[in-house]
Amino acid sequence: MKQEIREEPVGFEEVEHTADAALRVRGRDFEQLLENAAKGMAFIVREPESPSAILEKRSVEVRAEDREGLLVEWLGELVFLAETESLLFEACEFAEVGSTKIKASVLARKAARTRAYVKAVTYHDLKIVETQAGLEATVVFDL
Repeated sequence: MKQEIREEPVGFEEVEHTADAALRVRGRDFEQLLENAAKGMAFIVREPESPSAILEKRSVEVRAEDREGLLVEWLGELVFLAETESLLFEACEFAEVGSTKIKASVLARKAARTRAYVKAVTYHDLKIVETQAGLEATVVFDL
């Protein structure tokens, strides 16, 4: 049986996790880390042959006490859009990225099908660390 090979963008990679799905996400700054985390989550759930639909724009605003909380809340809002409107993230434009607040416009497409549903974005071992290239975090998703 031939295994499907899917290309991943440079900003994230799937990592082994015992029960759920996990991504190692990178970005030169916090804004790019947020965008790459969203792209990675869409990569996990999107069917490869899923047909394209018209892009739809949504406003997203989240608050949290720290960057890890903001990352979880950001992805949680995108999970909410996926569950309630069948919208999968394509791109975004940040209006504000602070230490406790994110305001953005999200472009998303209706998903004809998905290969997985994210029940929750977890705090399991979540820590945003500085590296020579910028920021890195491992995000675990409850599927």
